Amino acid sequence: MQMFVLVLNREEYLDPILERMLEADIGGATILDSTGMMRVLDEDDVDLPMMGVLRHFFSPERKRSKTMFTLLEDNTIPRLMGIINDVTGGLDKPDTGIAFALPTTFVEGVKLV
Repeated sequence: MQMFVLVLNREEYLDPILERMLEADIGGATILDSTGMMRVLDEDDVDLPMMGVLRHFFSPERKRSKTMFTLLEDNTIPRLMGIINDVTGGLDKPDTGIAFALPTTFVEGVKLV
């Protein structure tokens, strides 16, 4: 079993990915709002206060990402990556996102199908 994590920088891809996951009987994901470290540092740059003011004026909201995580059987990950790459055009495109999986040795409170 794996904990699969997707950090999606382009929010417009989230709903299509989730819809395709449901069609493929992949569920149980949790989605969180997230912000990357460089985006925070770029906007909070104390050395260039005027640039921060101008940035805020032209783009008042920080660009946010969506972080999805879910527990999956090992053989489900290639199907999910196929969905993600199909919807996004590939995570290798700049500023699209990243995905990774971590081995999970213990789970309680969820039943995988």
